[in-house]
Amino acid sequence: MHSLDDLLNGRLSGATHLKLSANLDAFPDAIFDLTDTLEILDLSGNRLSSLPHDLNRLHRLRILFCSNNRFTELPPGLGACESLRMIGFKANRIARVPPQALPPRLRWLILTDNAVETLPAELGQRPALQKLMLAGNRLSALPDLSACANLELLRLSANRFEALPPTLYALPRLTWLAYAGNPFTHAREAAALHEADLPHIDWSDLSLSERLGEGASGHIHAARWISRDQSVAVKIFKGDVTSDGLPQSELSAALAAGNHDGLIPLLGRAQSPEGRDALIMQRLPPSFRPLAGPPDFDTCTRDIYAKDTRLTTDQTQIIAADLASALSHLHHQGLTHGDLYAHNILYDGESALITDLGAASPLPADDEQRAFLQALDRRAYGVLMEELTKCSE
Repeated sequence: MHSLDDLLNGRLSGATHLKLSANLDAFPDAIFDLTDTLEILDLSGNRLSSLPHDLNRLHRLRILFCSNNRFTELPPGLGACESLRMIGFKANRIARVPPQALPPRLRWLILTDNAVETLPAELGQRPALQKLMLAGNRLSALPDLSACANLELLRLSANRFEALPPTLYALPRLTWLAYAGNPFTHAREAAALHEADLPHIDWSDLSLSERLGEGASGHIHAARWISRDQSVAVKIFKGDVTSDGLPQSELSAALAAGNHDGLIPLLGRAQSPEGRDALIMQRLPPSFRPLAGPPDFDTCTRDIYAKDTRLTTDQTQIIAADLASALSHLHHQGLTHGDLYAHNILYDGESALITDLGAASPLPADDEQRAFLQALDRRAYGVLMEELTKCSE
């Protein structure tokens, strides 16, 4: 994090990356002093509602974050920024996306948790578009995206779609898709929440200790199930829209998935004193680790593997078999995973587990749609296997 004082007094001269959160309600003109160097600008967590119309003066700018501000439209000046490839305006008040706001080289657009009802046809004229995050808006249709031949990851959860948008079938590289929390999935999600055969555990029967981790949808704590004298893990869901969708949809998917050797075993469900839903899961030994880290700005839709990651051929085959079995189970249970990545796979050297059902979505009854959606998961599985094979060469 940088300070406004450092910016105003020229101490950031030559900076390529600027992150500024200082309750700003206006764009500091001093940012233009970095015209010849600035590539990444993060103005998240301010009170901004507009950007300069001549933002394209920052001719090297390729990544812009303005999440958690007060924008009601995507700033039109963005479209003139020819180097701009990644735009993030999560959790604003955006209701309008003008065509002029879409730069020609757009690769990654984040509009999660806004109030967008329609998207311009020009979005379908951005051939470099690879990642599109639209969860938590008011969309009921998409423009024709058939020319977006590079679009691989798409988040449509928590919108107002009455059916799968037809344009999805025309996307040749679509691999990771989330669509839960829409009217056409509500009935199946509600059924999973109410029909799951998982015991309710009284909160007073749980003794929470250290936090094990935090994801977009909730916190995971180590805990003791007192009456059973058993060590467990407790995931307490947040109430906010995540990049994948609604925490309630993730809970529904976890309950619908049930138990399988390739999933973290569920032991029960509970509700915190604050009214938050919680899942009680088997506590895994620390030997289980993610196979990789999530994508970064440059890789966009590809995970980051540690340079020393090495797998034997036998290990790769074991992982492949475990994941194929778990994925088949999810499909049989009426779910897609939607986010089958190495960073969502835990491995201890002997077995692999699929985790994180935040992007999981209920399969529709229509056979053609089910086949299409299951094929996307299998494509993700293929990408993952190709990556793991390279780690064993």
